[in-house]
Amino acid sequence: VCPTELEDMAELYPEFQKLGVEIYSVSTDKHFSHKAWHDSSPRIGKIEFPMVGDPSFEITEAFDSLRPGEGAADRTTVLIDPKGIIQYVETTSEGVGRNAKELLRKVKAAQYVYNNPGQVCPAKWEVGDATLTPSFDLTGQL
Repeated sequence: VCPTELEDMAELYPEFQKLGVEIYSVSTDKHFSHKAWHDSSPRIGKIEFPMVGDPSFEITEAFDSLRPGEGAADRTTVLIDPKGIIQYVETTSEGVGRNAKELLRKVKAAQYVYNNPGQVCPAKWEVGDATLTPSFDLTGQL
């Protein structure tokens, strides 16, 4: 599943960059494995964002993604805002691939909320859609 996810992200990487977003792929493999994978796999060869090796598990433990006793990490997506605050975390099961287009939508929504305090983006929100202003007046009306 992972190679398809990484390829999907690689194809949308320019769109993330236009939004000022940086992507890092982190795995518990060493950077030598990433280099070999990048050089031998057409899917992984498309990647232009950093592939970070975390054989010491420092990063995966910090984000609570390390599987205890396995030396492997769950597939976790973390969105961190410009102030260093985690705004979004998603851990995906082994057999279900993540969707870079949906992550891009969530980034756009998170950026909108970050830049428009007091507004929130409802489900399926896309740029240009109406937002909500949380208040007691909305209670029971949505």
